[in-house]
Amino acid sequence: QVELVESGGGVVQAGGSLRLSCVPSGKSVSSLAMGWFRQAPGKEREGVAEIEKEVDSISYAASVKGRFTISRDKNKNILYLQMNRVKPEDTGMYYCAADEGSIFLSVPSSTDYWGQGTQVTVSS
Repeated sequence: QVELVESGGGVVQAGGSLRLSCVPSGKSVSSLAMGWFRQAPGKEREGVAEIEKEVDSISYAASVKGRFTISRDKNKNILYLQMNRVKPEDTGMYYCAADEGSIFLSVPSSTDYWGQGTQVTVSS
């Protein structure tokens, strides 16, 4: 079992930046496929970004490509999501996710492990 703990959420103005962090307990960030999903009130959970285990193959949702960057620090064992030029539509609960195999941004239900979430609110 892997426990994921997120941090870094908060309130930010449109156009600003925020960095989310996720620490997996019991496993290294390199040994898992890891990613970020988000869920706005009244909407379904959607994939934001994912990074494959062992290799640095990365995918982004079209809505965040060019603005968000997913990365991992293997020495600190932390997964990051750098959010730049944020928009009000980026508001939502952001969840760290991990999988023993692969993460599919379009199929959240296939993911093995989830964090509790960290709230991001973008004010206009």
